Amino acid sequence: MTDKQLQRELREPSPLLDEQGNLIQVGWARQPLLDCNLEAARFYALRPLQRFRVKRWDYYGVTTPTHFYSFTLADLGYAGQVFAYVVDFEAKTYHEQTLTLPLARGIVLPRNSTEGTSAFESSKARLIFRAEPEGRRISVEWPGFGGKGLAGEVWLRLPPDHESMVIVIPIAGKRFYYNRKVNCLPAEGWIEYEGRRADLHPAESLGNLDWGRGVWEYRSFWIWASASGFLPDGRRIGLNLGGGFGDTSAATENALILEGRIHKFGQVNFHYDSSDFMKPWRMKSPDGRVDLEFVPFLERVAATNLLVIASEVHQMFGQYHGTIHTDDGEVLRLGGLVGFAEEHHARW
Repeated sequence: MTDKQLQRELREPSPLLDEQGNLIQVGWARQPLLDCNLEAARFYALRPLQRFRVKRWDYYGVTTPTHFYSFTLADLGYAGQVFAYVVDFEAKTYHEQTLTLPLARGIVLPRNSTEGTSAFESSKARLIFRAEPEGRRISVEWPGFGGKGLAGEVWLRLPPDHESMVIVIPIAGKRFYYNRKVNCLPAEGWIEYEGRRADLHPAESLGNLDWGRGVWEYRSFWIWASASGFLPDGRRIGLNLGGGFGDTSAATENALILEGRIHKFGQVNFHYDSSDFMKPWRMKSPDGRVDLEFVPFLERVAATNLLVIASEVHQMFGQYHGTIHTDDGEVLRLGGLVGFAEEHHARW
């Protein structure tokens, strides 16, 4: 039995949690099949305290030939965060700003990833993410971002048959993680930063979504690697690799996304130097289907310390080189696919 065959693929819809707060299904899926009924969580005896342990976020990224743009709304229970950052590949620079909100006041996040509107609006910033039948509409207005402002109207095409990398796994006790990651969404529209407007065209710009819901351990750690780009023949290719948290015996989040189809991997091992994140990273699977080197060209460091909540992320932007095998046995050779890889420690 191969490593991939040990993965449990979910095919039937159900609620996420039963009446006792236990996961009904554990594994991975190509589509978001589960109803995210977080109100059924049974983590604390005192029900009003449970909201402080539930973490929810919507993270969008847009990769263009010259930049990476990211927009996030997060409700961490004790606090909420609204943040955006812009990475300039050519200049090898980035700028980031964050609004931290007590008890996540003003942040609206829908129940499921398939419908509804995620939103935050204030005098400082406005971020609206709308789920529509054929895609996602992102509206951003942040007048004080970087001193010159950040704004955009972006349409990410997401037809119903575009597959996602969805996992639901236990972490410890009644803790769990339900996550949907979507790569390679053709992007249209525009983003304006520092007075310069970038028009987005689907033949060269792609979006990605990281939609997460769960109850984590107070001290948590993860590694995440992602990319959305194009092969020399024009096909859209994406990577989603990661781990470090939870019980992944039923499912990992490791996958190749090729023209909207998931090609699933089992275990993928990461090798990198945490004393120097700019050194090349290696990502290899025991079955040989993944053999990649990631060469960073920029390090983004984001650290938050709010006493109860703290996090530190080292997100490296760079290029992927090596080989990766599809489920059909095709060998794809990567010769500079731009993406990122990160190490994240959280106390939350």
